[in-house]
Amino acid sequence: MKLPTAELIEDHIIVWDIEEGRELYTRGFFGKPVGISKPKQGEFDAPLVLDLIEGLFLLERGVIQVKDSRGRHLTASALRRRARKVYEGFERDYAVYKDLRLHGKIVLPGIKFGCEFAVYEHGPGIDHAPYLVSVKEPEDSITSTDIVRAGRLATTVRKRFIIAVSNRRNDQVRYLMFDWFRA
Repeated sequence: MKLPTAELIEDHIIVWDIEEGRELYTRGFFGKPVGISKPKQGEFDAPLVLDLIEGLFLLERGVIQVKDSRGRHLTASALRRRARKVYEGFERDYAVYKDLRLHGKIVLPGIKFGCEFAVYEHGPGIDHAPYLVSVKEPEDSITSTDIVRAGRLATTVRKRFIIAVSNRRNDQVRYLMFDWFRA
């Protein structure tokens, strides 16, 4: 069976073949069709854009093949090296993304919520993301004001706030979830 082919262009990975892009999107809401902000599941006629985290995850699992602009196949380690150069905190964020995906979650960028990831149980258009995930390393500090600010935002948009602590030394991720209640 032929694997979907994607092309690395700067800091994105493009699946030019529309059918291959639809297949990837419907397999787990990977990527975003060009020019379509809220695609219906698999109903689009545009190339699919994957970010570097998604691309590496799919490449490591043998779901896609990635080529550079000269048509040469990239290995997972080559793509990882490239991602580290252009994405600050790539390893930290990738460890959390991978852990959540391996636990069956749908993980999308959380930039509009001021965090790394919005996490779904079933997927966009099916349910709302119940979790907002901010990623930290064990040596990072966080103030009580940061926690209150994130918690207030999460509560306002009816989501739970989670801090994911990525320990790259032992490839372990720990989660701290905050529940807010009225006294």
